[in-house]
Amino acid sequence: MEIVTQAELRLRLEEILEKIEQGALFIYPTDTIYGIGCNALHQKSVEKLRQLKQGRPTAPFSIWVPSLQWVEKNCVITKQSKQWLEQLPGPITIILNIKNKKAIANNVAPGIDSIGIRYPDHWFGKIVEMIGTPIITTSANKTGDPFMTSIENLDSDIHKSISFIIYEGPKEGRPSKIVNASEGNVRER
Repeated sequence: MEIVTQAELRLRLEEILEKIEQGALFIYPTDTIYGIGCNALHQKSVEKLRQLKQGRPTAPFSIWVPSLQWVEKNCVITKQSKQWLEQLPGPITIILNIKNKKAIANNVAPGIDSIGIRYPDHWFGKIVEMIGTPIITTSANKTGDPFMTSIENLDSDIHKSISFIIYEGPKEGRPSKIVNASEGNVRER
């Protein structure tokens, strides 16, 4: 596992993009905390991530989308959910019904017709946009353990199981606010 800074990422952009496109598990910064993920189209990588997280055999993962156009093309947008989408980019996860099930691997949100959408206000969004497909976004920890805020508190099993970390120093954020807009009425969690 290697640590890549934002400056190094610029120099190795093609290599890192290729690793992500091919399904590497990696840790990256967001506008709130560090996330762990992979290309959301790679079923085997999503399964590896489930095993690494432990305790989430069927719980849905959220995705960091490459653009709001991706959301419009692949999700059901209601008048109410549109109001929340207009607040993006930002520290919100919006749960929407998905209309194009082939837009993500079937084990991202197994057995349900909705998906948590993230579109953070963070420079790493440009990387996701370059890939052109969503990536899994979940906290960089095992289920139930404290989330990663710096290299020093990264779980050793996770450390051994990822390809690389894109690191920008300690984070002091909290996980994103969750808004469920998939049931016709918007509910905040």
